[in-house]
Amino acid sequence: MSKTQVDTAPNALPQVASPVTPPRVSARRRRPGVIALSLALIAAGGAGVAVLLLQVGNRTDVVTVVRDVQVGQVLTEDDLGKASLALDPAVKAVRADNVKSVVGKRAAVELKPGSLLSPSQVTKDNLVKAGEQLVPIGLEPKQIPATALVPGQKVQLVHVPAQGTTDTDKTSGATPQTIDGRVVKASGAAPGTGIVVVDVATAATDGPTAAAWEAAGTLRLVLAAPDGT
Repeated sequence: MSKTQVDTAPNALPQVASPVTPPRVSARRRRPGVIALSLALIAAGGAGVAVLLLQVGNRTDVVTVVRDVQVGQVLTEDDLGKASLALDPAVKAVRADNVKSVVGKRAAVELKPGSLLSPSQVTKDNLVKAGEQLVPIGLEPKQIPATALVPGQKVQLVHVPAQGTTDTDKTSGATPQTIDGRVVKASGAAPGTGIVVVDVATAATDGPTAAAWEAAGTLRLVLAAPDGT
C-alpha cells in the first residue's frame, strides 16, 4: 500500500484575494435649466465688469470750487478749478468747457472748496435788486426757524410790541404790522450766544422801518408760504 506524499513548503505565502473593483456609479444627469442659469450668471458678471470699465473710462471734466465764496460774491476764474471724474447722469454739474458761462456771475449760495459747481448755485441777478435795501436781523436761538434759511426764501418781518408797553395793536387785537422780505444770506450760529444774523432784502421804503424795529428789539421773522402769500 503506497502513501500519498503531500508537498508542504514551510515558507509558503498565504494567498491574497484580488482587489474588488468598486461598482461604477453613473454620472449625474445635468439638468438643462441649471446649465442655462449658470451661463446667465456668468454673462451677467461679465456685463457688470464691462459696464464698470466703461464708467471708469468715460470720465467728464467738470468745474469745482477751490476756495470759499460768499453769497452774492462775483465768481472769478481763481475761485474755480477742474476735476475729471465718472459723473452720474443724475448729478448736475457745470462742465469744464462751460466755465466761461459762470465766471462773472454771483454765488446764489455759499460755496465751499472741494465741491462741484452746479448751475443752480450761480445767478446773473444781483441778490439785492434796484429799489431794495438790505436789513441785517439778529435772531436768538429760540427765534430761529427749524427750517433752514436759504437765499431767496420769502419771509415776513413782524412788528411785535415790546413787553411792558401799551400798544394799540396789542390791546385792540388788530393785525400787527408786517414787511415782506427775502433772505439774502444767513450766517452760522455765533459761538457762545447762538445768534444767527440774517440779511433780508426789503423794499427801500420799508428798510428804515425794519431797521428801527430791529434796533428796538420788536422785530420777529416768520417764513412766508412758498407762493409768497
